[in-house]
Amino acid sequence: MPLLTLHDLHIAFGGRPLLAGASLTVERGERVGLVGRNGEGKSTLLRILADRQAPDQGTVATERGARVALLDQHVPEGLDGTVESVVARDRPPATADHEIQRLLSILQLDPGAPFAALSGGQKRRALLGRALAAAPDLLLLDEPTNHLDLGSIEWLEGFLARRSGALLFVTHDRAFLQALATRIVEIDRGQLTSWACDYPTYLERREERLAAEEKEWERADKKLAQEEAWIRQGIKARRTRNEGRVRALERLRADRAARRDRVGDVRLAAQSGERTGKRVIETEDLSFSWGDEPIVRGLSTVIERGDRVGLIGPNGCGKTTLLGLLLGETAPDEGRVRHGTNLQVAYFDQHRQQLDEDASIFDNVAHGNDHVVIDGERRHVASYLEDFLFSSARARQPVSSLSGGERNRLLLARLFTRPANVLVLDEPTNDLDAETLELLESLLLEWDGTVLLVSHDRSFLDALCTSTLVFEGAGVVREHAGGYSDWKRVAERRAAAETSRTPARKTPAERPRTTGARKLAYREQRELEELPARIETLERERADVHAALADPDLYREDPEGVRALTERLPVLDAEIETAYARWSELDAIATV
Repeated sequence: MPLLTLHDLHIAFGGRPLLAGASLTVERGERVGLVGRNGEGKSTLLRILADRQAPDQGTVATERGARVALLDQHVPEGLDGTVESVVARDRPPATADHEIQRLLSILQLDPGAPFAALSGGQKRRALLGRALAAAPDLLLLDEPTNHLDLGSIEWLEGFLARRSGALLFVTHDRAFLQALATRIVEIDRGQLTSWACDYPTYLERREERLAAEEKEWERADKKLAQEEAWIRQGIKARRTRNEGRVRALERLRADRAARRDRVGDVRLAAQSGERTGKRVIETEDLSFSWGDEPIVRGLSTVIERGDRVGLIGPNGCGKTTLLGLLLGETAPDEGRVRHGTNLQVAYFDQHRQQLDEDASIFDNVAHGNDHVVIDGERRHVASYLEDFLFSSARARQPVSSLSGGERNRLLLARLFTRPANVLVLDEPTNDLDAETLELLESLLLEWDGTVLLVSHDRSFLDALCTSTLVFEGAGVVREHAGGYSDWKRVAERRAAAETSRTPARKTPAERPRTTGARKLAYREQRELEELPARIETLERERADVHAALADPDLYREDPEGVRALTERLPVLDAEIETAYARWSELDAIATV
C-alpha cells in the first residue's frame, strides 16, 4: 500500500474549483516536488494532506500508523515560549529530551532562546525542527526556503537529501527543486499530473504536452465551428436522420464549456529612462559600521552601464545597507561614492512597504489617475494590470487580500510604470512562480540599463549576474566575476587550499617585496606570527565540540553541557572566520 493516497479530491472557494477530481499516491522514500502557478492551490493541497483542512469531496488515506507533519508557508501567530518548547510541542510520547536537544544542535538553534525574539529565518528553522520532532513518515514543506539565506538553503538541501522519510514540498527555488525532487507533480487547472523525471526534463515534456493540447483544442474548435454553421441551416438539421449529429454537437458544446483555459503569462516590460554615462556608481575605500560591527570595510569598485551586480551574503550581513550606501541614501563612515550622470533609480523593496495595504490594487498603481504612460503609450490602468494577471474585478480589491506572489507581481507593476536606467531589486523572487521568474529573467537580460540585485535564488543569480559583491565576514566585501556558482567555485577552491595546509609563517626569503609597498608594523607582524597557532587552537576546539555533540549519552547525562556547547559553536565559527580573514589580510601585506 502507498504511504499516502488521495482520490477524487474536490475543493472550491467560489468560482472555479482549485481541485476537481484530483488523485495522487506517494510512496515511502520519495521526494516529490509539487509545482504550479500562483493561486492554483498548492498550499491548500498541503493543508488537506496534513488534515488541517477538509476537502469538499474525495478521500485522503495514509498507511496505518503513518505520521504526517507540515511546515506551513507562514509563521503562525501566538507561538510563545522557548525554542525548545516550540520544537517539542508535537513530538510523540516516545521521543526523549536528548533527541530534541540533538535536533536543535543540528539545526543550530539555542534551546533557551525566546521564540518570539528570533529572526524570520530562525523561526522557520525552529518550525522545521517542530515538524521533524514529530518523526513524520511524510514531511510536507510549503516554501521551506523563504526567509533563509544561501548558506541555510544549502544546509537544508543537504539535510533533506540525507533524510530517509518521504517528502512532498512546494518551492519557487528551482535549484532547490532540481537538487531534491525524485518526481515532479504538477497542479494545473484543478488536476494533478505526475512526471517521473527531474525538473528540467519535466519542463521539456510539459511544453510538448501543452503544444499537443493546443493542437487538439484547435481541431475541436474547428469542428465545433463547422457543426454550428451546419445547425444554423435550419429545419433540415433537425430531421430524424440527423439526430445523432445534433447530439454530437451538444457534446462538443459541453466539452468546450467545461474546458479550463490556461492562465496567461505575465507580460513584463520595463521602461528605459535616459541613457546614463558609462560609469554609473564608483566607490573608493568605502567603509561603514553599525556601532562596533563593521558592515563594509575599504570597498573600492566601479559599476558601469549595463552591469548586473548581485549582492550575496547571509541574513543580517548588511546587503540592504550596502544598497543604501551605493545609492547615496546612507552616508559612509569613510571613503566616498560617486554617481554618473542622468541616474534614474527604480527600487523594488523586499518588505513591500511601498504598497498601501488598505488601498486597492488599482489605486496602488494609478496614484489617483485612470491611465499610466508606458514607453510613451497611454494605457488604462485596468488594461495594464491585466498584463500582470489582475482581472478588472481583482484590481478593485484591497492589497491586504493578496497572496505573497500577487504582492510581488503588483510591486513589479508599480516599478515598471516609472522610467529608469538603474533597477534596484531587493529580493524580487520571493513567492513568484517559476514561469514569472523566467519571464523576469528574460526581461532583465534584454534590458539595457544597470541592475543591482539582492537575492537568495541561485538560479536567478546565475542567469543574470555579470558580477557579484560577496560579504565574506568582518566587513570584507569582495567582487567576483559571474554569478553565484562562479563565486562558489572560487570560494571552494580557496577553502580547499586553506584546509590542505596549516597556515605557516613565511620566511623573509619567501616574501618578495615591491619597492615602496607598506611594511607590517611591529604589532601587526607579531599578530601575523601568532594567528596560525590561534586558528589551529580554535579549529581543534570546534572539532571537539562537534565530537561531543555527536555523543547521544551527553544529551541524557549533561543537558546543561549540551546547551553550553550549542551556544559555543556559532561563537567559534565567527572567531575562526574572523581569524582567517585577518590572517589573509596581513599575509597579503607581508607578501607584497
